Amino acid sequence: MRRTDPEGHGPVRYGPPLPGDGLPVLPELTAVLAAAASRTDAQPVGGAPALLEAACGYWTRRGLPTVPDQVAAGPGAPALLLALTAALAGDGADILVPRPCAAWWAPYARVLGRPAYHVPTPAESGGVPDPYALLETVRRVRTEGGDPRLLVLSVADDPTATVAPPELLHETVEAATAEGLHLVSDETWRDTVHRPHENVLLSPAEMRPDLVTVVTDLAGSLLPPGWPAAVARFPATEPGRHLHARVLDILTALGARVAAPVAAAAGYALDEPPPVTERREAVVRLHACVAAAAHAAVVAAGALARPPQAGRHLYADLGPLREPLAAQGVGDAQELEDLLTARLGMPAPGGHRFGDDLGALRVRLATGPLLGGTDEERAECLTSPAPLELPHVHSALIGLTALLDDLRDDAQRWEPPR
Repeated sequence: MRRTDPEGHGPVRYGPPLPGDGLPVLPELTAVLAAAASRTDAQPVGGAPALLEAACGYWTRRGLPTVPDQVAAGPGAPALLLALTAALAGDGADILVPRPCAAWWAPYARVLGRPAYHVPTPAESGGVPDPYALLETVRRVRTEGGDPRLLVLSVADDPTATVAPPELLHETVEAATAEGLHLVSDETWRDTVHRPHENVLLSPAEMRPDLVTVVTDLAGSLLPPGWPAAVARFPATEPGRHLHARVLDILTALGARVAAPVAAAAGYALDEPPPVTERREAVVRLHACVAAAAHAAVVAAGALARPPQAGRHLYADLGPLREPLAAQGVGDAQELEDLLTARLGMPAPGGHRFGDDLGALRVRLATGPLLGGTDEERAECLTSPAPLELPHVHSALIGLTALLDDLRDDAQRWEPPR
């Protein structure tokens, strides 16, 4: 994990990547990519017609009717968010994001010389700001001479792995639109909800299609993280068409095209043929199972964590273990990241990378590294009726549990006698 300042704890400029699924690539995707590998022509900026049509079908199946003129593709969601931020807030406007939020959101505001104001999220979920805190932040920024114009949010969240309830989303979207904010909804993780019948996911674009742009990075559920591709859906309004055109201008200036072989694989995945949907469902079940086990270990050790509801990760607060951690030289999130990364042998980015305070002992733990060390072991997890009983998964979870139990036992030794 790269430090941003080896001499101290300066601004975090480089965030951790999205949590991968840790699994071998779907063979059908590999075949599509390989078949397109000999193409020498560059893809058009914003995506070729076949890719745009596939994206339209993807969103239409999710209750968001879409036509190609509303869609743009880019080499990953960060490129699209940079273009959107430049188009919406590049002329002196300010950006609002939840606290915590995905590690790659705020840096694009800083690239453009704009501050990103963090708004607290409710205790039960992340990704969507508390509506009253949002209104107060907007008021404060305007009082200080700012011009808040863009709110980025996510209903299925990285880093907290929670799904915002529809009633909270309604209140926040109403508050945001009443204040004239344009919303960018990051829906990278929408297809990874662990229990979709219990945690209903509602897109802000279903509520206010005229004021919401949706961004989906296909690394969330359709493509490997190393095949960068993402799609954006713009409002079907005159301002939406202007925003779409402006984003294409910026992508052109950046040379931000999806590579032809990746575009072919992305189009195939967005069409959602049976091999893709079956793999996705199996991956969601697997990671839901492993995330629940990891969450149980974290909570049993006395730490705090919201129950993971989506994605391939969980977000833990080790604040209750501060004293034993301090005895090991851990006093902030960077030092916690260093300790856990070394002891677990897997990336464990601290909460400061997601906009949380450096002094808060929070960390994102991914489930992908718990699935084994070889492709064979990881593939076995997909087909096993009891993946937690596989030796390599069991061993990885035991390692996590042992580390946390050591900290818990140390914490109990620190407690004064009653």
